[in-house]
Amino acid sequence: MSEWLQREWTKTSLWQILLRPLSWLFGMLAALRRLGYKTGIAKSIHLPVPVIVIGNITVGGTGKTPLVIWLAQRLQAEGWKPGIISRGYRGSNTSPLSVTPASDPALAGDEPVLVAARTNAPVFIGKDRVAAGNALLQAHPECDVIISDDGLQHYRLQRDMEIAVVDGARRFGNGKLLPAGPLREPMTRLNSADAVVCNVAENGDILEKLPLTAFCLMLAVLAKECVATMQLQPVVFRNLADRSRTAMAADFADRNLLAIAGIGHPSRFFDQLKSMGLTVESRAFPDHHAYTPADLPSGAVDAILMTEKDAVKCRAFARPEWWYLEIEAQPDDALIECILNKLRK
Repeated sequence: MSEWLQREWTKTSLWQILLRPLSWLFGMLAALRRLGYKTGIAKSIHLPVPVIVIGNITVGGTGKTPLVIWLAQRLQAEGWKPGIISRGYRGSNTSPLSVTPASDPALAGDEPVLVAARTNAPVFIGKDRVAAGNALLQAHPECDVIISDDGLQHYRLQRDMEIAVVDGARRFGNGKLLPAGPLREPMTRLNSADAVVCNVAENGDILEKLPLTAFCLMLAVLAKECVATMQLQPVVFRNLADRSRTAMAADFADRNLLAIAGIGHPSRFFDQLKSMGLTVESRAFPDHHAYTPADLPSGAVDAILMTEKDAVKCRAFARPEWWYLEIEAQPDDALIECILNKLRK
């Protein structure tokens, strides 16, 4: 999703007003679809193990994938054996497919390959998440919990817990449903989520944090059980050509830097680099962009910095001056307690 459209969806303009009837139609169809599954008219399926869905109600990135990685690692530390399913955005597969760190992102999608590399958990993708979940459990019967990366609106898959992630910067935009706004479902959809996680920036002054606090209080009213905040914290820079080589922000001081990002909210990555004291030329690409060597200049800069999601697609033609920033999600402690309590039930 382009940055322009995301910016436009934060306000109301004439073209959005003209699209309002389509938004009403979209909302009505979405409500009827959900009602069909709720009443049993449309069949939903429960997998043999508990299912935790991590998703959002808006278009664009909110930080779901880092949260999936965090949850898989925390559950592993607690003795669980999680498996992970995903649609595999823009992957070319048509049936359930096992994903490993060595999988081709063009076939499996960038985020599933990243998740497989960071968690060492079984990862399967497929447009039908029920089929993907069953294929995963057949191949890995030791798994005792399934995490679905996205899929909040994939009602054919029954879930034991829903976690909705909200971008603390963009929030709900203008509050309108697609196509006049960024919402896939109304904000009241959060009423049925078990937990709401607000992805907040690690930096920002007190004037920015005060309205954010009020926003989190609003989420607490909408959500049933748990509201938590989450920060995406930088860990280390890793070299694409040699992952054993690491660097800190200070190592790039006074160097000619280009930062690229093909994610849902590129400015979040660029702002993060600036908060680390780096001066960069920034270049945004569409979310899930399929990079080629021609996209990245050779020899024109001292170093190119990118997200880990971008690195997955650039590793095959990586150069020694390319680096990616490894990050980790850090939610409130209350979130894991909420999740574990739900699983124990």
